[in-house]
Amino acid sequence: MLYHLLYPLHELFGGFNVFRYITFRSIGAVLTALFIVLIFGDRFIALMQRRQIGQVIREDGPESHFEKQGVPTMGGLLILAAMISATLLWADLSARLVWVLLAVTVWHGLIGAWDDYRKISKQNSRGLSARGKLLFQCLGVAAATWYLMSGDFDTHLSLPFFKDLRPYMDGWYLPFALLVVVGASNAVNLTDGLDGLAAGPVVVTASVYLVFAYLAGHALLASYLRIPYVAGAGEVAVFCGAIVGASLGFLWFNTYPAQIFMGDVGSLSLGAALGMVAIIIKQEFLLVLVGGIFVMEALSVIMQVGFFKVSGGKRIFLMAPFHHHFEKKGWQEPKVVVRFWIISIILGLAAMATLKIR
Repeated sequence: MLYHLLYPLHELFGGFNVFRYITFRSIGAVLTALFIVLIFGDRFIALMQRRQIGQVIREDGPESHFEKQGVPTMGGLLILAAMISATLLWADLSARLVWVLLAVTVWHGLIGAWDDYRKISKQNSRGLSARGKLLFQCLGVAAATWYLMSGDFDTHLSLPFFKDLRPYMDGWYLPFALLVVVGASNAVNLTDGLDGLAAGPVVVTASVYLVFAYLAGHALLASYLRIPYVAGAGEVAVFCGAIVGASLGFLWFNTYPAQIFMGDVGSLSLGAALGMVAIIIKQEFLLVLVGGIFVMEALSVIMQVGFFKVSGGKRIFLMAPFHHHFEKKGWQEPKVVVRFWIISIILGLAAMATLKIR
C-alpha cells in the first residue's frame, strides 16, 4: 500500500524513492509486524483470559506441562493479524504471488482456528480429526498450486548443492507441492510443544527464505548464484519479513514461561506459509535443511508410531515428538528450547552456504 501511495511521489521529493527498494520495504515489514505484536500483545492476552480461551493439555503428556493448563492460547490470531497488516502495508499489491501466499496462510489459519475452537469447547486435546484436517489442507494447497501452474510457473525442481540438476516434474508437481506445504504445516504444528520452541526456528527459516526470495527475484543475482529466477519473487521477501517480525514479537510473550501459546491457528498457518514460500521461489528441498528442526520433529512421530505398530508396543523415543524425549530424560524445558534454536541457526547458516556451494 505504501509502495503505491508514496513511491509515485518520488518525482516531487526524492526521499520517497526508498519505497522502490525491496530491502527497505522488507525491513519495514519486519519492524511493523514486530511492533504490532508488541503493542497489542498484552491486550490480546487479557482478552483471551477474559474469554477463558486457554490451552488444553494432552493427558499423556509430561507431568510438568499440566501447569500450562488454561494459559491463553490462539495467539496465532495476533501473529496472522500482524503478518497480514505488515504485508499489505509494505508489499507491492500488484504482485499475484503475494496474494497466493496470503490466501494459503489465511486458509490454514482458519483450519487451525477451527481445530483450536473444538479443543477449547470440548475441553480435550483432540480437535479436528486428522483426516478432516488433511483434507482441508490439501484442498487449499491444491487450489493455490493449480492457480500457479495455470500460468507460467516453472515445475522444475531446484536441488541444494547442485547447480545444473533440475528434474522436471510437469503434472507430478501438484502432489509434490501438497507434500511440501501440508508437510511443513503439520511439522511446525508438531514442533509447537514447548515455550518458544516453534517460534524460534520459524524466525530462522523465514529469515533465510527472505534472502533467497530477494535473490530469486533479481535476475542478475539469480543468474550469478545459479538459482532459479522467479519474476516477482522479490515481493515474497516482504512477506517473509512480516513472518520474521510477527514471530519475533510473539516470542516476546511466548518465551519460557509462556504468557500465551500460538495454538494451531498459528502453527498450521506459519508452516503452510513457509512451505508455500519454498514452492514459489523454487527452493523446495532447501526447506528440509533450513527447517531441519521441523523435519526431525515430524520424523520422530512417524518413526515412533510406525515402530510401535510393527513391534507390538515398543518405542524408539521415550515420548514423541522428540522434544518430549529430552524432557523425559531430565532436561529442563528452557534447555531443550535453546539447544533446538542453536541447531536451527546452524542449519540456517548451512542453507545460506548452499548459495556458493553448487
